[in-house]
Amino acid sequence: MEHLQAYRAAGGGKHRANRLFGTNLLNRRLLVAAAVLFVTAVASSESKAQSGPFAPLAGSWSGVGTVTLDDGSTERIRCRAKYAPVGPTLEMSLTCASDAYKFNLGANVKAEGGAIVGNWSETSRNISGSLQGKGSGGTYELVASAAGFNASISLRTSGNKQSVRMRADSQFRGADISLSK
Repeated sequence: MEHLQAYRAAGGGKHRANRLFGTNLLNRRLLVAAAVLFVTAVASSESKAQSGPFAPLAGSWSGVGTVTLDDGSTERIRCRAKYAPVGPTLEMSLTCASDAYKFNLGANVKAEGGAIVGNWSETSRNISGSLQGKGSGGTYELVASAAGFNASISLRTSGNKQSVRMRADSQFRGADISLSK
């Protein structure tokens, strides 16, 4: 019994297991506080993203579609899109792939009134150019241009569904894609 009293006295009157529990409780409280701060920051940034002409696009989307090549052949593709709107600007990426075909399209655009202007790049083929068009509220009509390449892009968003239609005058003739959140 004396040994137990000496042990407790050496530990400042606390049993070692109680000290660990207190440390775990403190760590848990710190983690909860950090999580609350993180969620608050994300909610704040999302509320900023939810205002502006590109708000209906915000977030990650995925789906399927078809790509048409210049020989008339079509392939089924799987796609992922990410849209990050902030006020009148939008940063987006669209990656689509099949067993034999892949493209990575990225763009940065800005809405000025009803007009949309910006730049795009397709990294797997190392081409880039300008984007121009019009739209708001989830419906956009754009033209992507580069040296020797022109494509029309139609994007329509309604709730958690989105359709993307691209038509081009090159080896890549077009794509029809259906996405959802």
